[in-house]
This record gives sequence, C-alpha cells and structure tokens, in this order.
Amino acid sequence: MKNTQIADGLDYAHKQGIVHRDIKPANIMLLKDKKVKITDFGIARITAASQTKTGIVKGTPYYMSPEQISGKKVDGRSDIFSLGVMTFQLLTGTVPFKGNSPAALMHKILNDPHPDPKSINPKIPKALVSIINKALAKDPAKRYQTAGEMAAHLKILKKKMDEAWEKMKKQRKGS
Repeated sequence: MKNTQIADGLDYAHKQGIVHRDIKPANIMLLKDKKVKITDFGIARITAASQTKTGIVKGTPYYMSPEQISGKKVDGRSDIFSLGVMTFQLLTGTVPFKGNSPAALMHKILNDPHPDPKSINPKIPKALVSIINKALAKDPAKRYQTAGEMAAHLKILKKKMDEAWEKMKKQRKGS
C-alpha cells in the first residue's frame, strides 16, 4: 500500500513542522525501487505560519481540506484530508467531491458528505472505508490527528489482508 508510505512521509514532514498543502497524485512519484516520494513543496508552510492571507486560496481544489478552502490556519490534518481524497480516488476511480465551477466544488467540500466509497466500488474492505471516512472528516478534530496514526491503521489493515490472502492460498492448495 503506497498510501502508507505517503502517510509516513507526511508524518515525517509534519514532525519537522512542515505542512505540504498540495497533496495530490501529481505530487507523488513512484521511484524505480517502488518507494514513494512526495514532491513539490512549493506552497508548503512551516506550521506556525500556515495561514494563507484572507481571500487567497492555494492548492488544487479537488484535494483541498475544508479549512484550507475557508482560509483558516492549516496543520498536518489538512494534508491527511488530501490523502483521504487521493485514497478515495485510487479505490473508486473518481474524486469524492465534484462541482460545475470552482465555487460549487468548494461548497461541496465545505458542506456535503462524501459518497460511500463502497457504492462506487463494492470490493473496498469495510476497514478501509473507515480509514477513508476518518481522513475525510470535515472537522479536523475528528480526522486522524497525525499522519502516523493513519499510516498505522493502513499497516494493520495491510497485515490482516496479507494474512487472509495467505490463508486463502493455503486453503486452495489443500483442496
């Protein structure tokens, strides 16, 4: 799960006091050794100074957190929201919020619940839906408080899925 590596990378940046503020697929590179690299820290800010001037919105709208759209002070939880959008998109083939205009899109991000990812892709495990739901909480206090927490949950899920896969393979060999 590459999203685990992204979450670990964000956790490291956040611990250094850096908020990326533009997490999206175009800013994630998959290296030859299968490791993930987060790129383009061009609009990143030191956490203490991570408020944008009133009326100026920076980032890619589809992946922006509600607090980023509102021009409020952002912290690592904003990047977690963006990673939640990416995870949703990776598993469903679509972003969770769409609008006919930037204003309509931003209104939906601020006010509308995201669709149930299982309604788009029924094969998504319930535990992964729970991780996505927590990452996409509108209220930052209800999101993962650190990217490390999200990474830990993704790692636990991966381990359980790997164990289930191995068990299934053994059962098939025994048949």
